[in-house]
Amino acid sequence: MAFAAFADAPVDVAVVEVGMGGRWDATNVADGEVAVITPVAYDHERYLGHTLVEIAGEKSGIVKDGATLVLSRQEEDAEGVILEAAAERGARVVREGVDIDVVDRQVAVGGQLLTLRGSGGVYTDIFLPLHGEHQAHNALAALAAVEALIAGGGALDGSVVEAAFADVDSPGRLELVRSSPTVLVDGAHNPAGAEALVAAVEEAFAFQRIVGVVGAMADKDPEAILAVLEPYLAEVVVTRASNPRAMEVDDLAEIAVDVFGEDRVHVRERLDEAVTLAADLAEREVERGAAVLVTGSIYLVAEARVLTGRA
Repeated sequence: MAFAAFADAPVDVAVVEVGMGGRWDATNVADGEVAVITPVAYDHERYLGHTLVEIAGEKSGIVKDGATLVLSRQEEDAEGVILEAAAERGARVVREGVDIDVVDRQVAVGGQLLTLRGSGGVYTDIFLPLHGEHQAHNALAALAAVEALIAGGGALDGSVVEAAFADVDSPGRLELVRSSPTVLVDGAHNPAGAEALVAAVEEAFAFQRIVGVVGAMADKDPEAILAVLEPYLAEVVVTRASNPRAMEVDDLAEIAVDVFGEDRVHVRERLDEAVTLAADLAEREVERGAAVLVTGSIYLVAEARVLTGRA
């Protein structure tokens, strides 16, 4: 349906995100002139493999013959697999840390200020209205991809780059959806995503007390996600998205108790009740600096955005 819509528009450029893996994903029917592989992490192990090398092998399947590959920083073994696949297909590789880099990054009100070195030049004073170091690296990958596709690897107009990044919006990624107390939503659904999330929260905010609202899909690793979140959450309310793949609340609660301890875990089947309880718990012990963080599932975050009028 997406490809049909793109053709009917028609679009000048289609940015197509892989659903799972790469090699056998439905999106891989497209002959992409540019492929972007962000940091490979553990996810969908049942289908992609139980090592980063195996997962990287699946990811590298999106690189087409003679294409340009923009490669974010990787674990050494995973990077080797991807580079080998790119070489076999005669792809031009643009590597973070070699050909491109985040030269400077400063936290700013509402986001961050970046200096990025692309393959075509250096771009300074780039305001990115997103939180977290990981978003700076995502911005770099996007910049390099556009340089490759539009400018043949050369430089882009700096004023256009500046304006484009200043207008970036990423719904469901450390997004503020309500105040009094602050309610943030983030679609982190694997351990690597959770680590990026907590690092961004620590860097960008000064909350005194955070209560989590967490749901997960049944095929994910909620124990690992909760273990990353545990040091940062005072308490957690487990719930579920209205999706047939969502983990049952009682099963998730059992896992949460193992990680947080029984006294810090609460259960609500409905998301609206979970958010209400979390807000009450967050404000119970502090006069200011209370926050609710909804995370663990993209589906849960999507429903939270609807609940709070953001979608």
